Amino acid sequence: MANTSAISPTVVSCFGGLVLNKDIFSMRPGEALQLTNFEPDIAGGYKKILGTTTYNSNIVPQVSASTEIVDMVAIFNDVVLAARGGTVYRAGTSGSWTSTATSKGTTYRYDFERFNYNGTEKIIIATGTTNAFTLDTSYTEDVINATGGGTAPTAPKFVASFKNHMFYAGMSDAISTVQFSGPFTEDDFDTGGGTVKVDTTIVGLKVFREALFVFGEDRIYKITGDTSSDFAVVPVTRKIGCVDGKTIQELGGDLIYLAPDGLRTVAGTERIGDVELGTVSKQIQDRIADIGTDNITSTVIRSKSQYRLFYPTTGQTEGAAKGIVAVLKANPETGTLGFEYADIRGLKPSSTDSFFISNSETIIHGGYDGYVYKQESGGSFTRVDTTYTITGFYRSPDMSLGDPGIRKTMQRALVNYKVNEAMDTTNQTFTLRYNYDDTDTPQPNSYAFSSATVAAFYGSGLYGTSAYGSSGFPLERVSVEGSGFVVAFKLEDESTKKALSLRGFELEYVNGGRR
Repeated sequence: MANTSAISPTVVSCFGGLVLNKDIFSMRPGEALQLTNFEPDIAGGYKKILGTTTYNSNIVPQVSASTEIVDMVAIFNDVVLAARGGTVYRAGTSGSWTSTATSKGTTYRYDFERFNYNGTEKIIIATGTTNAFTLDTSYTEDVINATGGGTAPTAPKFVASFKNHMFYAGMSDAISTVQFSGPFTEDDFDTGGGTVKVDTTIVGLKVFREALFVFGEDRIYKITGDTSSDFAVVPVTRKIGCVDGKTIQELGGDLIYLAPDGLRTVAGTERIGDVELGTVSKQIQDRIADIGTDNITSTVIRSKSQYRLFYPTTGQTEGAAKGIVAVLKANPETGTLGFEYADIRGLKPSSTDSFFISNSETIIHGGYDGYVYKQESGGSFTRVDTTYTITGFYRSPDMSLGDPGIRKTMQRALVNYKVNEAMDTTNQTFTLRYNYDDTDTPQPNSYAFSSATVAAFYGSGLYGTSAYGSSGFPLERVSVEGSGFVVAFKLEDESTKKALSLRGFELEYVNGGRR
């Protein structure tokens, strides 16, 4: 038996997220070499992501082929809209889908904007194939045909409401032109309307902090001013553009988007008439290089300060589909804000929206199977035809625990975690891995958690057998085996239980001989 007085402890706090740009010797212990289906939590640690359920039990009706994807989902007037096969439907309370607009094309995933100019809530939808159109709260379609005068934009891909003018871009006959309507109207292009041109192919529009940002393939501009008389085009950068407008989201008082060199933000601080740009994804650059652009989409979860980017490849199965989680949170050591990352595996959205239904934030996505799904719901990725287990992984860096030349014999591990329901002791486990997973080093089997659902206060349970710690965050104390010069902590969760949160862990060990 080891002399307990010689036991050395090392405490590891989990923060920093997935880090792929450091060598193994410079990573801090709480960062992750692997972090899959665990999201960095703004409250601290890593939390297993929630699942999906069908928003509507019925498939969005096909128009001509069962292979039609859901080209748009949008929340409007507390109702979900979905486009499939060139028809836009609204979800009924009984699970039905009611057609609201037809013959809209399927060549581009639709863009949309919610707005209110004259006391009537409306949504405007751009299809990239037909002229844009609006729906009001009675779901009456109104095609943008320059009813008020002038010439309407032909089949725009992008729409945005700015300073009570409607802006259109992405017209096939004017790929570098932004056309806008007169004030307080979406279809008068004569009185107070006009056009502006930029020297790039436009891929997206986004309003942010008193400016309309025009994202191009290789440069970015912004439109400032209040009326057509003083609208001005200001360069943001002529050095880099946006890969796809579907990646642009507002989060944490900033815009985040995918550029050719990674995820970037448009900072809110102006400098010498320009906007500071910064790459924020250096720690996961290997993932960025893996992103294709054919099926890319994104969404935000405001309550979690979280951005999700999905990039499934054509023909990829749902279970293999890839995505990235980016969470804007404060570093617990420095207090500075920054992004922490993780991988998502098993979600394959064709379109997304994040808005409010009955004042509750709701995240939905359209599927390649024709259904609409709700994210942040349940403990599995539930589809109509099958259910995918959310397989979660966390792997720490290989830790030398102070001296890589001394062998450490592990005695105990204390795991600080939180659960919302009983643990699945079969499918929620942790493992210690020694000497960089060296095959010549004995590697112990995994260790199960207890079935505790709440913390026991220190002293109330049997020390060494119970979960103890602060309320809501037990400390699971487990006797462990094995030895090595470096050790890694690995957590696996293949259960359907909800939201296991790993806050940190402590390793207790005895130092041995020097090699």
